[in-house]
Amino acid sequence: MSDRVYNVLFLSARNSARSILAEGILRKEGHGRFRAFSAGMEPTQVNPLALQVLHEADYQTEGLRPKSRGDFLSADAPAMDFVFTLCDSAGGEVPPRWPGRPVTADWSIEDPAAAEGGDLDRKAVFIRAHRYLKNRIAALVALPIASLDEAALTSQVRGIGQQDARPEA
Repeated sequence: MSDRVYNVLFLSARNSARSILAEGILRKEGHGRFRAFSAGMEPTQVNPLALQVLHEADYQTEGLRPKSRGDFLSADAPAMDFVFTLCDSAGGEVPPRWPGRPVTADWSIEDPAAAEGGDLDRKAVFIRAHRYLKNRIAALVALPIASLDEAALTSQVRGIGQQDARPEA
């Protein structure tokens, strides 16, 4: 088994909900094998419902904060192995080019921060986004990354982005 730790960046529009959820989930689920990061094109403050849903699902929220995509393009930024876009407005497009040629995929999901309705309705959308991301991240963590060539790995992670949410075990 490889001792390699893979850097993963989750990108969304504002780094307030989807990418924060994904970063929090991968920190725990991929601990020791993956290092999780998140950023936004136009970062804003973290949505409190994202933090609440993570906390209630027993994920650490300390240190989760909005960051700019540009923070990860500087010369001293960690090199990314994977970059996933989460914006539902991306429409299945291939994520933008990234330094170092990481594996990229579009894992678009509905933006829970855009949910309307009462508190319970809005929270339900965050819980659904959490479930989608948790299932996709579980599939990523389960991949035999070291034994896959670049084309197979790219195909696998892009396929993960097409998965529907499934009930948690």
